[in-house]
Amino acid sequence: MALPGPPVQAVPMALNFQHIAYKTLDICNPVSWDAVRGAVTASGLKPGAAALDLGAGNASLAIGLARDLGLKVRAVERDPLMAELAARRIAAAGQGETVELVIRDSSEVLGRPPLPDLITVLGATDAAAPGLRDPVAVFARLRDAVAPGGFLLWGEPFWKAEPSAPLRQIIEMTNSYQTDAGWQAAAEQAGWRVIHVRHSTEEEWRIYIDTMDASVRAWVAENPDAPQAPRLLARADMQKAMFESEGFRVFGFGLYLLAA
Repeated sequence: MALPGPPVQAVPMALNFQHIAYKTLDICNPVSWDAVRGAVTASGLKPGAAALDLGAGNASLAIGLARDLGLKVRAVERDPLMAELAARRIAAAGQGETVELVIRDSSEVLGRPPLPDLITVLGATDAAAPGLRDPVAVFARLRDAVAPGGFLLWGEPFWKAEPSAPLRQIIEMTNSYQTDAGWQAAAEQAGWRVIHVRHSTEEEWRIYIDTMDASVRAWVAENPDAPQAPRLLARADMQKAMFESEGFRVFGFGLYLLAA
């Protein structure tokens, strides 16, 4: 069930790289559903527990939590075009009664009762509040928004090796990556206990990058005259070149199950 609410942006959104690339991904991050399921299972949560998925993307994570683990999920996505994709996937999966799609900014939903037993944040920008990037502050805000004894499943890239200065500068314009130890230390400083950690494999990374690349190139081939086609193709070329030259060496992806 989709709850549109007030639009996050007052102007129509242009079709972008993620809108196309995420159509063919199982999870909108370099991690498998089996890895996510294993992490959530480690929490011991029972069917019927409430989950809040922030930055739901194509809703595959929310669908899996409901379908495979029996959780009641609120999936929050602020991008209206991405939410359209999420709504279609929820309906196609037959999960309209177990996954509630909320089209709002996460900060408008976070902390409102009833508090969830589990919050999931996998690669979601500004999940705790607009512009809030300090990891300790983010983790503290999320801890305040989960039910007593609840859990946070946090998935984010980390620096597994020192990047070149230009790459770090590009990434840190919009993101604040830590090292693996840095994410765990920030979570503990905010009052969480780290109870499960998993790093994505290089194969998971390659599947993630190659799947998005193929999806975008197929769309451009089918829509060569679309005004955004050159921009999308340039973005695909840039991403492929970045990962082949440096990205696979320096980027890791950590999946962390944290207990309040």
